Amino acid sequence: MNNSRIPLKSQSARKSQGCLSFVHLFSVAFLVLVLAAQLLFRDAKLHYSHIFTGQPFLRAIPSPPARIDPEPVCENQPFPTSLPVSWPLNMALAEETKAVVAKFDYTDENLNAGVKEFIRQMGEGLEQDGTSLSQIPTYVTAVPNGTEKGMYMAVDLGGTNFRVCSILLNGDTTFNLTYSKVAIPKELMVAKTAGELFAFLAKQIEEFLKTHHQEHFYKAVRRRQTFSAPEGYRDENALQLGFTFSFPVNQIGINKGNLIRWTKGFDIPDAVGKDVCALLQVEIDKLHLPVKVSALVNDTVGTLMARSYTSPGKTGAILGAIFGTGTNGAYIEKLANVKKPMTGEFDKTTGLMVINTEWGSFDNQLNVLPNTTWDIQLDKNTPNPGIQMFEKRVSGMFLGEIVRLTIVDMLKNDDIHLFKDINSSHNDWKSTTNIAPQSGIFQPWGLDSAIMSVAAADNTPELGTLRQSLESDLHVYSPSLEDAQAFKAIAGAIGRRAARLSAVAVGAIVLQTGKLTDPEWAGEAIDIGVDGSLVEHYPYFRDMMYEGLRAIEGIGEEGAKRIRIGIAKDGSGVGAALIALVAAGMEKNQSVADHLHDVRTEAKANIPSAIPEAGETSTVI
Repeated sequence: MNNSRIPLKSQSARKSQGCLSFVHLFSVAFLVLVLAAQLLFRDAKLHYSHIFTGQPFLRAIPSPPARIDPEPVCENQPFPTSLPVSWPLNMALAEETKAVVAKFDYTDENLNAGVKEFIRQMGEGLEQDGTSLSQIPTYVTAVPNGTEKGMYMAVDLGGTNFRVCSILLNGDTTFNLTYSKVAIPKELMVAKTAGELFAFLAKQIEEFLKTHHQEHFYKAVRRRQTFSAPEGYRDENALQLGFTFSFPVNQIGINKGNLIRWTKGFDIPDAVGKDVCALLQVEIDKLHLPVKVSALVNDTVGTLMARSYTSPGKTGAILGAIFGTGTNGAYIEKLANVKKPMTGEFDKTTGLMVINTEWGSFDNQLNVLPNTTWDIQLDKNTPNPGIQMFEKRVSGMFLGEIVRLTIVDMLKNDDIHLFKDINSSHNDWKSTTNIAPQSGIFQPWGLDSAIMSVAAADNTPELGTLRQSLESDLHVYSPSLEDAQAFKAIAGAIGRRAARLSAVAVGAIVLQTGKLTDPEWAGEAIDIGVDGSLVEHYPYFRDMMYEGLRAIEGIGEEGAKRIRIGIAKDGSGVGAALIALVAAGMEKNQSVADHLHDVRTEAKANIPSAIPEAGETSTVI
């Protein structure tokens, strides 16, 4: 019996083992198929759920014989941390990016041609008015040396904000600064009358004095309450104020200048042709404030003065320059080189004159400036086409828009797949690259130039910071590494061109002054004060400027070593105060009351009824 059962048990066991072997074989085969499918469909972002739900696979993209990363992408991280793999599909994007970058190349030959043309146009501007480079005499004929002392005020109208400052000069190249800042209401930027804007500015000065200089303010109020105008304005304790006004003016004195035109979004036709110092003084006098507008200051002149006050070494700065929302420069010129007539009074004994170049309009004729398709498109979309052509290639206000216009054109090319999912070779499997409809890329002026700084600063293999910024700031969701590389290259090319164009202006002025070959300056640094977001916050901008300076004939490696480009802190505040100090020194033979009377007389000629007549009383606020 036992012998008859053994074969039955063996047969049953063999059947069971055969079933198990079949299951094992099937499982192994299935896993092999899954793994093979995973590798084959890697770029199609295959999900395991596709296998079990019956959903069709996404189109497979063949992979090159490159290494396979064994580490999975962590879904909790915004971007992969392993080294990127470049796929053949992205070659079209790489080639197109390279071609676009080449269009923004500003060669050494271009740079030297630009310098020669800049010097030529500087000469034209010194001989006559109405040229591309205005070369406006500022009537400032001396620069500080760091020993000056005293309390002065400054106000700065340079864009969308208005700043009021008081500056205590300590006499040892240091100073103490107190300030307040307020945004200009948009409706006042396009007000019907100049008085509306300047009344707002005067009111901010009053609020500043009440807040930060109460004792001085209320003493002045008590003194003025005992008099009627114009005697009530006599005040030997009036604070001297420098007015930084960063718009083109025809300056006819150290505290007199007629507005040529508005820029930066302002448009108040009523103010054009009028003395902006007088306009401000009128509104200050209406409030009976102990303040005298003693100097009209361009922000670049203020930058020059501030750098001269604080710069190290025996020599002061020769140039003050702004590279920010706008761009401009002011430098010290020999008085003998200024051939065009100057009607205002100034001190001729120094033999010098600070010149406001207004270099934003350099080469409006486009003799030497680069002019890509996107430069042309940008110019057409501005309120002042054909004007400020240099500024439109250099300043922060326009650089972001050039980048945006370039990117928009590339998006129209379906062959390169910029910011499209098919190009996302190494994204998380669950991500899809796309641009939201509300993205700034699709909005005119919607790309802030600040992202160019992010792109320049991010040198990590994965460009993680830039990709996060593209997503958070521009609503480009899940941008691939290749997308970020293309964006970085294009933004970098546009930024580098701006820096090299900036070197054209700086280098031309260095050569114009002759300081590099002047025996009296032998071995001394050629000091240049700069201010603005580009030189302060754009990585490597000054380095790229130096690269350009080294390529300029007449400067070269050795000359560039002597050029010291330093940040001029608070040029629009401290610099304006220093010019107010210079202006006060020029008027030592004239009483403050007489000077205020002259200002009011001129203001009254421009704006009748603004100043009370003799015998009238004024309401003290």
